[in-house]
Amino acid sequence: MQRGNTKHGAVLDDRLQREAVDEVRRVDPEGEGTRTGGAPPGMTADDVEARSNLGRYIPKASLPGDRDDLIAGASEMNAPDEVLTVLERLPEGQVYDTVNQVWAALGGRNEDPARRP
Repeated sequence: MQRGNTKHGAVLDDRLQREAVDEVRRVDPEGEGTRTGGAPPGMTADDVEARSNLGRYIPKASLPGDRDDLIAGASEMNAPDEVLTVLERLPEGQVYDTVNQVWAALGGRNEDPARRP
């Protein structure tokens, strides 16, 4: 059987793999660290996480789209009931081009371009 990597032997490949995994564990032992910093101006880390969670269930194929398109897309992505309930709060007839527009329509805060460094 031929290995995909011809630079190292099997023993070295295994050691490098273990070292990479150990490095990740040292940085974030549980894989779910506390988010600090990194939030863009005008947003908190919680805002970023909530918007990201919403966007996870809005497929690109649903954008641009209205409330019904977004709910249908989220349903196809097996979105949790909480996400579907939030999307149902969107006004009818409004078309959204981006997740940021959806987030803002729901009362969420997006980046403040005036405050960028």
